[in-house]
Amino acid sequence: MKKKLCFVVQRYGVEINGGAEAYCRMYAEKLADLYDITVVTTCALDYQEWNNYYEEGKTVINGVTVCRFKVDRQRNTKTFGEFCGKIFNNPNHTLEESEEWIEAQGPVCDGIIKYIEDNVGNHDLFLFFTYLYWPTVRGLKYAKDKAVLVPFCHDEPPVYLKSYDKLFSSPKGIIYNTSEEKDFIIKRFRNAHIPSITTGIGLDIPPEDTFPDAREIFKLNKPFILYMGRVDAQKGCNELFEYFIEYKKRTNSDLQLVLTGKEVMPIPKHKDIISLGFVSEEEKYAVLRECEIFVLPSDFESLSIVVLEAFEFKKPVLVSGHCAVLKGHCEKSNGGLYFYGVEDFCECLNLLMKYKDLRNAMGNNGKDYVDKNYQWDIIIDKFKYFIDNM
Repeated sequence: MKKKLCFVVQRYGVEINGGAEAYCRMYAEKLADLYDITVVTTCALDYQEWNNYYEEGKTVINGVTVCRFKVDRQRNTKTFGEFCGKIFNNPNHTLEESEEWIEAQGPVCDGIIKYIEDNVGNHDLFLFFTYLYWPTVRGLKYAKDKAVLVPFCHDEPPVYLKSYDKLFSSPKGIIYNTSEEKDFIIKRFRNAHIPSITTGIGLDIPPEDTFPDAREIFKLNKPFILYMGRVDAQKGCNELFEYFIEYKKRTNSDLQLVLTGKEVMPIPKHKDIISLGFVSEEEKYAVLRECEIFVLPSDFESLSIVVLEAFEFKKPVLVSGHCAVLKGHCEKSNGGLYFYGVEDFCECLNLLMKYKDLRNAMGNNGKDYVDKNYQWDIIIDKFKYFIDNM
């Protein structure tokens, strides 16, 4: 008989194509033949205000049973932002203030808690995706000794809130994405005694013959570096724009910066900064295939699927050295360079653009790294061994 697993996550749907939510969906779909999987989630699509979008109730998505529950109250983004500024700058905050922040962060959904309470005997394990949100913090304790945490954690302000001390010491097991994530969590929470495994994720790249001609449809006539993902200051895009414009001032290069993804911040008006907005999966990969270098300025990543996708396409990467995970990908693969500021950025970009052989060698190294570490058969074997022995 198949083991019964319940995946608990704050959002779930094919429209959510990034981060821990996409990771959760990929895992659920890949493991559906091996386990009896139910996903428990909210009706929210938007992660900022948690407005109810999907219908409440049970549905099936790509062969996986999904139970949705309404968010009880939406987040007040103005007061929440002010609260973040207050509590993150106060290392002496109280546990009560930390708990208040968890409630304000959301998404508050009592339906998820009731489901866990009512069905704790009907599932062998409950897997909670991301440490950060209310359903994990509040729900994990109701799963008791059946709780497994998939934290998606990195060195960011919320992880130092007192509410998380108990969270990271209580699960039956932890599934990490990278060795850097594991090292950080053990150092922060002193929880090395909890059984764990480091897995990551596999890649599902569509056949290249399904890709459109990116240069033709998007009128990309010059060499370009590529950023994929939410265009957001929290992802380091302010620095990316500043550094790229400085690079253009220092060189006579015709290099362009191309962006794909939802825009949640203003983009500078510059003739060589081109935003394509939200694109389809096939269009995304088509653009990635044509770029010279993939760039990711984010300081906060727990895995970064887009960097792995860039490696799969034999593209060198240029990433923030402030992010241990991204720096680790570069060092372990020899597939990219990392920067700490504008000087590093300009020097690294100049070096990579000057030497095509270096770009090709790093791209090949990145592909080898993905082939050895991030294939689904490898990932699933690790996951199955860990889960089946719990």
